[in-house]
Amino acid sequence: MQKNTIIKAFTALFILTLIWGYNWVVMKLAVQYASPFQFAAMRTFLGAIVLFVLIFLTKRPLALKEFPTMLALGLLQTCGFTGLLIWALVEGGVGKTAVLTYTMPFWVMLLAWPMLGEKVQGWQWLAVLFALFGMLLIFDPLHIKSDGFSMFLAVCSGISWAISAIVSKRLHQRAPHLDLLNLTAWPMLLGSIPIIIIALLVPAPPIQWTSAFVLAVLFNVILSGCMAWVLWLYALQRLQAGVASMASMLAPVIGVLAAWLQLNELPTANELVGMVFVALSLLIISIISIRKHTQIDPAQGQE
Repeated sequence: MQKNTIIKAFTALFILTLIWGYNWVVMKLAVQYASPFQFAAMRTFLGAIVLFVLIFLTKRPLALKEFPTMLALGLLQTCGFTGLLIWALVEGGVGKTAVLTYTMPFWVMLLAWPMLGEKVQGWQWLAVLFALFGMLLIFDPLHIKSDGFSMFLAVCSGISWAISAIVSKRLHQRAPHLDLLNLTAWPMLLGSIPIIIIALLVPAPPIQWTSAFVLAVLFNVILSGCMAWVLWLYALQRLQAGVASMASMLAPVIGVLAAWLQLNELPTANELVGMVFVALSLLIISIISIRKHTQIDPAQGQE
């Protein structure tokens, strides 16, 4: 794989971590004006519609292929990941929700080994240890308070996302020429249907259509719901699942910092030290990945 391809993949990861990182604050603000299921339904369904419009305008393949896998991705990425994390934000704070959702890389590392044959080797173990230590400092498991249910939802969200990453990787191995926008749009649409049904069935106050809520919905639909998922799948197809997942761990750090600055959720000293270790983990993985893939014959890579 060529060095240029790896750089593009890491650039995509960096952009999406900025979007997803700040979106924790945006979502926390949004659920003040609507129930978590109402907001999740709008974010996912409208995001899917935007993607289908882009597919039509760019004359890309529109047909639904690999339906069982697409449905599984929809349930995992849209219902499991998005739905649960928004629910968790209603029950708890931005910082811990973001961090616990991003336990995802550890589940990916665990599952990618037997399912994809992607072994953790050499200095990657140091990156894993740094990330684990940083996560533990931010999580602070010895002082779990009243937000236990929120943290449980966040962990479930991370596990669901991890399984979807494995499923996406295996789908790409089986059908490498599947269009990226198609691969993003159909799971989002299929996964939005159960959330819409839940939003209609669960009693909730009327949505408050303030300007802040409308802007939050637009941010989630266009940037976080469409653009970032395309960037995520682009990077996932060009990097090892574990590498892509660990590199994206910068997002919760951004989320914690944004919550500190905008919502006055002041992180503790442990959380700040944890962020440093997560950043070190990201740096180690990025350097190792670029060096490793530039040593492989470019003819074996994917453009």
